[in-house]
Amino acid sequence: MKDCPNWKKSPYMQGRKIEPVHWKKGASVKDILENLGATCFEARNVFAAAKLFQHMIEGGDTIWLGVAGAGPVGGMGGYIIDLIEAGFIDVICSTGAQVYHDAHFAYDLPVVQGKAKVDDNAMDADGTTRIYDINIRMEETLIRQDELFQQFAKTLKPAQRSTADYNHEWGNYILKNAPHPEKSWVAAAAKCGVPIFLDSESNHSIGMNNADLYADDINVDPSPSLSLLEGSSIVYGNPQLGFFEWGGGGPKNWIQTLAPMINQIGGVEFEGADRGIQITTANERDGGLSGCTFSEAVTWGKYKDATQGLIQVWGEYSIIAPLLVGYVLENCKERKHKRIIDHKADFLKKFLDARKKAKYGDKK
Repeated sequence: MKDCPNWKKSPYMQGRKIEPVHWKKGASVKDILENLGATCFEARNVFAAAKLFQHMIEGGDTIWLGVAGAGPVGGMGGYIIDLIEAGFIDVICSTGAQVYHDAHFAYDLPVVQGKAKVDDNAMDADGTTRIYDINIRMEETLIRQDELFQQFAKTLKPAQRSTADYNHEWGNYILKNAPHPEKSWVAAAAKCGVPIFLDSESNHSIGMNNADLYADDINVDPSPSLSLLEGSSIVYGNPQLGFFEWGGGGPKNWIQTLAPMINQIGGVEFEGADRGIQITTANERDGGLSGCTFSEAVTWGKYKDATQGLIQVWGEYSIIAPLLVGYVLENCKERKHKRIIDHKADFLKKFLDARKKAKYGDKK
């Protein structure tokens, strides 16, 4: 075969040279991820996501965590605690279900590993319910948790509150009353000043318990409008942004809708987030939100640039998120907590003033 040195000049041959990688005995998370980055397919994406997460942290981004799916009730809440305590997460949007289930651990309510293939009729007769391979008792876990939420809700003073306010008060309640508050990521968020917004005020057991109280003329319902305004104001007041999304669904949509809330609805000039990481098994082909690309989101004003700072990893986050968490915990210095919960009112005023000026000028 005739030697053809011109291949070196090809614009398609300027990438890193591929060499066979080998396992390193005693490998650190850094070693493992660097090996992944030296190979191909989703492995390279995982390493790219780890490096981007590191860049978010070391570059001073205000980092939002999106929590969808049942990972935390399956034991992954400890990773969220690690990120919060290290100062690597500043704001969270979660499904209400995961905030609800988080407290099982703080109150030592039964949650055990089960099996995905099981006789569900037999489980139901036994008084056990499941989330795939996670088993939970109906009476001793769920109904007891309902009682605890209603006890907490009855301590709340009448006031307009966002979901961040509600969850902050709930986290403080856990800190004061639960036997194991150190096992709760909601409590860790309250302690470190990290607001937790919900993607829905009612589509979960917290909402159902609040509705039950509402039937007895006890209204503790968080305001969806105040929640959106507060979330938008935090984004507006902290424009250097990184989003880290576990799964997709409601939390992804809620976090990413804050930029359009500012620029499309509020009329305030805002470019969108700088960086984003998503781990998802969703397929983009059905037009669903969970699988839609970051590039598509740029067209909605949710992110600044479709060509950089955006990594989507196709995979199940119970496998991938721990690698990213381990990588940054090993390689990044802890950050001072921004305690955004303490500054919500200031951020809200700044955004509302900008909105008023953009919409009405000096007329209102």
